[in-house]
Amino acid sequence: MGTTQLESVPEPKYWHLKTVLSQALDSEFSVGEILPNERDLAARFGVARATLRQALEQLELEGRLQRRRGVGTTVAPPRVGVSLGTGPHTWPGGPEDAWQPVDCTAAVPPAAVAEALETGPEESVHIVRRSRVSHGRPVAAELLYVPQSSVPELSGIDAPSGAARARAVLRELQRLELQRQENAVELGSAGAEDAKELDRLPGAPVLVVTTRFVAGGRTGALSVATYRADTCRLTFGDSAGAEIHAEPQRQAS
Repeated sequence: MGTTQLESVPEPKYWHLKTVLSQALDSEFSVGEILPNERDLAARFGVARATLRQALEQLELEGRLQRRRGVGTTVAPPRVGVSLGTGPHTWPGGPEDAWQPVDCTAAVPPAAVAEALETGPEESVHIVRRSRVSHGRPVAAELLYVPQSSVPELSGIDAPSGAARARAVLRELQRLELQRQENAVELGSAGAEDAKELDRLPGAPVLVVTTRFVAGGRTGALSVATYRADTCRLTFGDSAGAEIHAEPQRQAS
């Protein structure tokens, strides 16, 4: 690789460097590839290491890079698209669902969830925990709250606990006629549990998508999905749910 000197530009030097680095990521590196060390990168672009670090930090915030302890700085996979729309709606756990069931417990939900579900203050509901993985890394975690009245035929004998129980709850949900689903999105910060699940530090920015599934004129289930803010993007279209956008994988030139 030859040395690339930066021209004099009105914007901050690190910001221009970020643009140059982004172009290099597109043309020279593949997803998951480890970047050269800071000393080599700074020499290549003719900048101070402090300027380089600012540019790398910005690219990390934009989801282009990942810094992994003990590994180095790697090229991040394409972002997960969180698509919100008015098209056909489906229950969680359908054939096109990319989420993986992890566990299922019965417990009293938080007060706000109980109010949305219209359950009693001490009434237990099924809490299905699911995860979303992209390119081998966790990108989202979900808690799906399902009232017992939504899955009256659920058998504890067939699926007493764990992922099997979660799959059984999801199967039973498919029996209900889904009228509509309503989405709400807000920015937040990862709590201790979410941070552990998403391999992030507590307080890291997250995108929280709450989905209310309506059946029979009442809330049949409520999903609270927490996405890593550095791995997702919010899109609007005619279809609802979360999908992986098929962006071309960056290849080394």
